[in-house]
Amino acid sequence: MVVDDHPLFRFGVCTLLTSEPTIEVVGEAASGANAVSAATALKPDVVVMDLHLPDISGVEATRRIVAECPEAGVLMLTMSDDSESVFAAMRAGARGYLLKDAEPDEIIRAVQAVARREAIFGPDIATRVLGFFNNAQPSADPVFPELTGREREVLALIASGQSNSAIAQALSLSPKTVRNHISSVFSKLRVADRAEAIIRAREAGLGK
Repeated sequence: MVVDDHPLFRFGVCTLLTSEPTIEVVGEAASGANAVSAATALKPDVVVMDLHLPDISGVEATRRIVAECPEAGVLMLTMSDDSESVFAAMRAGARGYLLKDAEPDEIIRAVQAVARREAIFGPDIATRVLGFFNNAQPSADPVFPELTGREREVLALIASGQSNSAIAQALSLSPKTVRNHISSVFSKLRVADRAEAIIRAREAGLGK
């Protein structure tokens, strides 16, 4: 199953995968919520997932799909190459991470590897992952360890009363990316709205 909110790119990935005789595309989705419901219904072996989606993030969609369909492997296929996104996807249960500029045969091989329950990363991503584990130092647990570093930054700014546009400007992010981060924060903290998130954050010492 292919998940991406850009119709042309999604069509291209589906066409590429369909050209491989060993791969059958059983469904598509343009949002995270639709991806979760489609995966639950279709039970695909592999979900090719974009990171940035218009409702819940690809990381949160991955977390929900892995919980609902543990037999499905998730391959992230995204433009985001920052370490935070890579490790957030891994923590959510993704088995692979490729950038959208990967060669067509590399994408096909990655889908096949994930279907075999292997972990696979693009060359640059693999180097970063290995470097992280080689250089990792023990540190104190952060506040809200279920959040990524960026999500904690966003939450702190929410708690200090900043608007979405102000957060986007402060962190040099697009408004859509800010909305994705906020949706993920709300989901992980199990809060219903901004007011509840502010209370949780301030109780933990953020945004004061």
